[in-house]
Amino acid sequence: MNRSRRWLTLAFGHFDPVLCAIVATLVAMGLVVQFSATYETPGRFYDQLRNIGIGLGVLWVASRVPPQTLMRAAVPAYALGVLLLVAVFLFGLTRKGATRWLDIGPTTIQPSEIMKIAMPLMIAWYFHKHESMLRVRDFFAAAVLLAVPVLLIAKQPDLGTALLVFAAGMFVIFFAGLSWRLIIPVVVAGTAAFGTLIYHEEAACAPEVAWPGIKEYQRQRVCTLLDPSTDPLGKGFHTIQSTIAVGSGGITGKGWLRGTQTHLEFIPERHTDFIFAVYAEEFGLIGNAMLLLAYLALLGRGLMIAANAPTVFTRLLAAAISMILFTYAFVNIGMVSGILPVVGVPLPFVSYGGTALVTLFLGIGILMSIQKHRKLVQT
Repeated sequence: MNRSRRWLTLAFGHFDPVLCAIVATLVAMGLVVQFSATYETPGRFYDQLRNIGIGLGVLWVASRVPPQTLMRAAVPAYALGVLLLVAVFLFGLTRKGATRWLDIGPTTIQPSEIMKIAMPLMIAWYFHKHESMLRVRDFFAAAVLLAVPVLLIAKQPDLGTALLVFAAGMFVIFFAGLSWRLIIPVVVAGTAAFGTLIYHEEAACAPEVAWPGIKEYQRQRVCTLLDPSTDPLGKGFHTIQSTIAVGSGGITGKGWLRGTQTHLEFIPERHTDFIFAVYAEEFGLIGNAMLLLAYLALLGRGLMIAANAPTVFTRLLAAAISMILFTYAFVNIGMVSGILPVVGVPLPFVSYGGTALVTLFLGIGILMSIQKHRKLVQT
């Protein structure tokens, strides 16, 4: 018995029990709704189980990597990610009008996924190295480090991933002490621009009007967000059907496996980007509240780990990872509910996925590593 207990402590003693419980809850909720969304094609459900298994393996390995090793890997990981993004720009594979993949022989990879973790690693490393005397120029330097991969990803085009990578970097810059004098003008300008767009929606969204620097499909997504009824069977179909599903769930939902919008195939991509519509229809407002509480608990635990971290690098990294996990959820739920444009952002630990799911588990593993080594420093 003692030997078994010792083995379990050695193998899993570095896990944070609170974080484990929250992630396990989200994964369980995800599997329940995935079964409903994919039971006509059961292979996808088994693929999701495999993806979760791979993700758990990545989590286990990452949780055992000391933060010092992560800090040493920051610059090489960032440099490798940028080089791969340049390679995508020069030699990438094009699918459905987007050039996002690299053929490396036995498989293809999507280098932009690397930057979701490499970006906060790099900027956290930069601020850690300059913590003794931070100046305005250091924040501008961090902004340049952020802009390079974001622009390369946006060029593919992959606006959803570009926004997530941008958010990951900006969270680090914000927590490093970015002055509100720089933040407030940007927020005011953005709010004014969006308000102006809403006021002049009819003229701005006319078919003959082009938006400088914006792809046509991106313009259509924003215009569809403002008024989905302008193209109910085309660009607005996703938004209209998903909001119908969310609203039709009512307080308690229609019940597991009983979602009519889902199983009559009105919801497109119901096992990936629009999985929340399936969940909301079947479990209703009560189920939605439980899911949101789980994400808030994940955010709270991550920020608590960040607050107790012993170094600038670990504090910034843990805070950024916590915020980006919540941003995934916020953007996906907002997109499905019709308050944000449709972008390819999965619902964390619930949406079907491979690379994105592994990236999420990697982030959780890093949080566990930071928490574990904080305890080692204290003892």
